[in-house]
Parts: sequence; structure tokens; C-alpha cells
Amino acid sequence: MPLSSKLIEHFRLSDMQKSALKRLGIITVRDLLYHFPFRYEAAGGEAAVSGLVLGAEANVIGRLEKMETKKAWKSRRPVSEGYLRDSSGRIKMRWFNQPYIAKMYLDGTLVRAVGKVSGSEGKLYLANPQLQKVSVEEVERAQGQTIQLGGASPEVPLPRQAPQPTRSGESSTLIRREGTGERSVAAPLGDVRGLSAGQAANSAELFAIYPESSGVTSLWFRHAVAKILSQGALGQVQDPLPEEILKRYHLPSLQNALVYAHTPQKLKDAAAARKRFAFEEVFFIQLARGQERKEQSKEKSFTIEAPAQDIEAFVREFPFTQTEAQERATKAILGDMRTGRPMSRLLEGDVGSGKTAVAATAAYAVVKTRPAGQSFGTLQVAYMAPTEILAKQHFESFIQFFDKFPINIGLITGSGCYKFPSKLTKGAATNISRAQLLKWVANGEIPVVIGTHALIQKSVQFKHLALVIIDEQHRFGVNQRKNLAKKEPRIPHLLSMTATPIPRTLALTIYGDLDLTLLDQMPAGRKPIITEIVKPSERTKAYAKMREQLAEGRQAYVICPRIDEPDPDKAFALMAKSVTAEAKRLKKEVFQEYEIAILHSKMTPKEKDDTMAKFVTHDIDILVATSVVEVGVNVPNATMIFIEGAERFGLSQLHQLRGRVVRSNHQAYCFVCPESKGEPTMARLKALTTAKNGFELAEADLLQRGAGQLGGSKQWGISDIGMEALKNLKLVEAARTEALALVEKDEQLKAYPALKEALRARAGAMHFE
Repeated sequence: MPLSSKLIEHFRLSDMQKSALKRLGIITVRDLLYHFPFRYEAAGGEAAVSGLVLGAEANVIGRLEKMETKKAWKSRRPVSEGYLRDSSGRIKMRWFNQPYIAKMYLDGTLVRAVGKVSGSEGKLYLANPQLQKVSVEEVERAQGQTIQLGGASPEVPLPRQAPQPTRSGESSTLIRREGTGERSVAAPLGDVRGLSAGQAANSAELFAIYPESSGVTSLWFRHAVAKILSQGALGQVQDPLPEEILKRYHLPSLQNALVYAHTPQKLKDAAAARKRFAFEEVFFIQLARGQERKEQSKEKSFTIEAPAQDIEAFVREFPFTQTEAQERATKAILGDMRTGRPMSRLLEGDVGSGKTAVAATAAYAVVKTRPAGQSFGTLQVAYMAPTEILAKQHFESFIQFFDKFPINIGLITGSGCYKFPSKLTKGAATNISRAQLLKWVANGEIPVVIGTHALIQKSVQFKHLALVIIDEQHRFGVNQRKNLAKKEPRIPHLLSMTATPIPRTLALTIYGDLDLTLLDQMPAGRKPIITEIVKPSERTKAYAKMREQLAEGRQAYVICPRIDEPDPDKAFALMAKSVTAEAKRLKKEVFQEYEIAILHSKMTPKEKDDTMAKFVTHDIDILVATSVVEVGVNVPNATMIFIEGAERFGLSQLHQLRGRVVRSNHQAYCFVCPESKGEPTMARLKALTTAKNGFELAEADLLQRGAGQLGGSKQWGISDIGMEALKNLKLVEAARTEALALVEKDEQLKAYPALKEALRARAGAMHFE
């Protein structure tokens, strides 16, 4: 059975199944083999409905009844409801904010339901249980009995030995994944979610549970995989990993790993398979990164040799004293640009740690350097920001940094172009035509150009582009730099910057071709921000603290997850606070005497600019906004931020939002108000209040949110297993060491044809640029 052959050549698939497999990205036999289970269940261990108690983690097999979608009586949130019946009785099930559940399952469907027993004595229900369709044969194997079908309402008999219900707080036989109302529990790499070691050792059979889509179930996947394995698919598999690496790290061969992943006999077999595939994925990424880095080292760039006394004079004019971390970062960057080889460096610093000042110093060193063979003119700098608001802010910052070192600075955005200094108004910028600005940039008359992605349009031509600075756009590769420097045979240096805290394992993996520099110190005088979790009953107290600060002349942000109020008649509508409604409520009920405005992504660029300008000049006291203010907005007088629906934001995003109010030496406050009171939500938000810095918070985010959540596996081209590997620093470092050593020894992988072919085949999946 060829691995590249399509599944429709080997299976009879309904239209629904074809659509489901397409959604999951499963087209070929190879795709199916690499669609791995995310947990395993042992035969047996099911409880009876009549034996369930409040607070237990239930694992029950039964048939569905009366599945329907309703609205919660008080909150009006969409709720799916139904009943699960076995021979001992029935229990209600509820799924909050998941109306699609009732539409996915028909009454009478035989399922396994796993979830927590909630409610009150006499009114028990399963809260957000996970459903898995099961066959009569599976239940018979698990229970050693025959299920009698027939009759209007077939029932499922009790298990032979119904286990005692799990008490609240004890581990269950299922660990559910976040993102579908499910819990995520951090586990070391190699642990197989869903079974304890004792359960696996005593089980006669392990059942693989796969990521599903409407139309294909775990049962279908088990049968399909069994068929392709029995028809010799593994005979086509060629292991790309060198044998010496497999032996060194005790990893199973590819053939064995595929069998272990889909049909393990023991828990340790499945764990070994996950470890092998996690190592392999990180190893392939590091190989690609290593080859890119090797190629970069062969390219030529500009030699930046700015006099040390000039750099010192520039830094002395800063309105603050540089931290030691800033000095180290500046030294590393100037050292890189002095070599004449293309610099590729990632500058990672917490919000407010002074990255822009380091970038300005690097830019000054470039513009103080003459083009090769010339005694006139300067080299050029392109500074790219992700949003127009942030580009304009950097433009203003550079004007201040270069106040006593006058140079021409340009701004290019989708809505207009500006040049500093103005010939008409001293110390100000002037609005000019796009054509005129592009002409001056092409002639080299404007050495520093700041903008959005408009900078990489074909119409923008540089004369001597020597440095590209990218803010929050890390995957800006060699080819894009070449496109920017169209007239130059040399590749410009790259300084990529981020305020998003990145765990070391993620940085080593994703940014393997970049040198990493950390700004791990804050400017002197900055006070730690006070972060408080505000329960609904404590809002009045939080508002009182905000009122105190407003009375002292400070300003505040209020962040909401939505722009407009949700339509209560739409089942899938996100029931969360909106910017428009919250602004009206605050003005009417809480802060009547203060000026309140709104900001969100549906506003025009001019409307957003006008609103931010008024907020900067303190014509607005409270800005109610979406997360559009997450990156870069700098208003030193704003010292408070109130985040509604905080559980709907990731930890790193919450940290970014909180960073909006640590721009001065005034005491800052962050109030996070979750709508959910669940344990996972509160544990995640608790980390926000206790973490000492963003890097510590990023590690907590990775551990708590689980595989595939941080950054988004789709964004990075990494599977859930690969993301899970990022919890294991030793594994990442081992894969990196082996990959870089291999590239150093055999850059083109001539001695490893299977590895070379596998790397080429995966290049499309690893979309880093």
C-alpha cells in the first residue's frame, strides 16, 4: 500500500467522511499514519449512572436521549442539554457555550461520556462531558457481556464491577484538553494522557482516542489504521533519523513508533512513540534552521564601524540611565554588525524594558557609517512595525532620540507619509506626498524610514539599506530581506524585537537561526505593578481604587473581548462584555464625571489616531478598548487597566495588555475580572499575579495551556506533539545539538538521503517565513 496513495483508493467514504478528513488534513495513507491519538483508554473501568456522586469524575457508557440546544435562564448563554441512560437510570448532561454538541449527536447514539458530576444532591448532571461514540462490540469486549439491542429504548447493562466513583480532587481516567471547555493538566513529555501506569499495567487492551471531526470517530480511525497496517503500509516506511541518534537517545525506529502510537500494548510503548516523534519534529526544525544559518554565514553584509565616542555621546542624551541589560544588548548588536556578515538577532525584552532605545542606538551607528568607497551619504535603516499606531509611535520616539543629532526620518503607512524635520516648522514633522518620500528614500537622502508592511511593497526602493529592524514580526527571513535591499548585492543586518515573553524551549526551536539577547532588567525607579483578580462582588472596591487614581490626574484602560453586544438569538454568539455597551454603562453608572471614549479595530485609521491623540493629551480619562491596544501603545500617564473577561485572553496577551500601564514611575494597577470561576481559569490568572516577570509567565503559560496552545500550532507549523515537546528543555537541546552537529559535518546531508528527502518533504509544512 503506497503511503502517497489517497485514502479514497482504499476506503469507501461518504461525503460527510470525506469532508471530515479534509478538515483534519488527512488525504493520504501517510496522513492517516501520522494522525496520532491524543490519549488512550483501558477496557473496563466504567461506572453506572446510579452510582455517581457529586464531585466525582464519571466515566459512563450509555445511550443519548433528548439532545437539544437551549438558552441559560439567567445569562442567556447557549447550552446544549441531553440525557445519558444505562440500565441503572439516566443523568442529565450540559455543555455551556457549546450549542453545536446537540447537533452533532442523534438520540439513541451509544457513547462513552466522561466528565465531572456537578449540581446538587438530587439534581446531578455531567458538566461539559466529553463524548466518544462506541460500538456494541467494544462495550462487549470491555465488559465481557453481550448488549441486547432491540425494543424502543435499548439500554446498556451495568459494568461487571462498577468502580467506586472518583472523589473530587483525585485523578480521573481521562485528562481533557483546553479549548473545548476541557481541562488541561501539565504532564512531563512522554506521559500518555488518560491512564495511570497502574491502569495500563492491569488492562487487557488499550483503546486509542483520536482528534475527531463530525463524520469520523475514534472507532473509525482505529479500524482504518488497523486495515492499512495489515495491508503492509509499514513496509513502505523509511526511517529518516540516523541509526546512531536512535541508539544514543533510546528512541524506537519509525516502524515500531507508528505501531506503538496507534496500537500500544503497554503505556510505556505509547510514551516511547510520543518521545520519538517529539524529538523528530524538533530535530527537523533545527536542521532547517541550521542550514539557513550556515547559508547566512556565507553571505556578505555591511561593515558598521561607528566611532565609540559618537555612540557614547548619543546614549548620554537619553532622558534616562541605561540598564546593564541595555548596555550588553547594544554591545552584542554593534559587535555583530562590525563583522561584515549578516546579523540575525532577536532582542527579547519585557514590556517597558527599553528595546526602542537599543534599536535607536543601532540605527545611529548605521547612519554614522559611510557607504563603502564614499566620503558622503549614509547607510539606511528600515524600521517595520505591525500596526499603524505603533509605527507612528516609533516615529515620534526616534524624533526625540535624534533631537540633538538631526537626520532625516521618514514615515510610510497605508494612510499617509511624513518627513522629519519640516522645512516650515522647526522641531515638527510635515505631511508629504508618497511619491516625493519614495524618491528621497531611493536617493538615500532619508537614512531612517519607519513604517508598516507598506515598506516591503515593490514601489519602495532603498539605495544603501544596511539594517532592518522588525517589531513583533520575528519570522522575517533572508528572502524578504533580499527583496527589501533590491539594489544591493549585500544582505542587510536584521534586528528582530519582541515584548512577548518566549519560553527558552520555544525560542531555541522557532528562532534557531537567530541569536537571542534578553533585556531582563527594568529601568531604575519602576515600581512593580499591582495585579488583582476581581470577583464580580468586588467590582465596587476596584472602581473605588480607580476613582482615587483618576482624582490624582491619572488615566485608565478598560479592555473588553468584544466590540459590540452579541445577538442573543444566535446560538454561537460569544457571550462576553462589549466595548460599546461597557463604555455606556461606565459613563451612566460609575464614572459620570469623567470623559470616556472607545477604541477598536472597526474604526478607521483616522478615528483611531484621533482617539489615541486625545488620550495622550488627557482629553480622555478612560479608554474602553479591545485588545487592539495590546502592542506598543505608550501613554505614561495611564496607570490602571481593568480587563473584562480575562479568561478569554492568553497569559502572554494579558501580560502585554498589563504592560500598557508600566510606562512611568507612578504606581500601576491591573484588575483582571474573569467571568468564569473554574479552577483552571483561577490557576492561570493566579500565575499572572505571582510571576516576577514575563519570562516566568511564559513558562507558566506553556505548562498550563498545554500542547498546541502557546502561539498556536497552526501559526508555527508545529503539531501538538511538537508543541508538547517544548515543555522538555533537555529534549529540545538534545535535538538542537544533534541537528547542528550534523549540519556542520554534512551541510547538504549527502550521506543521509532519507533524511534529506524527509526534510524537503516537510519544508512546506514548516512555514516560518
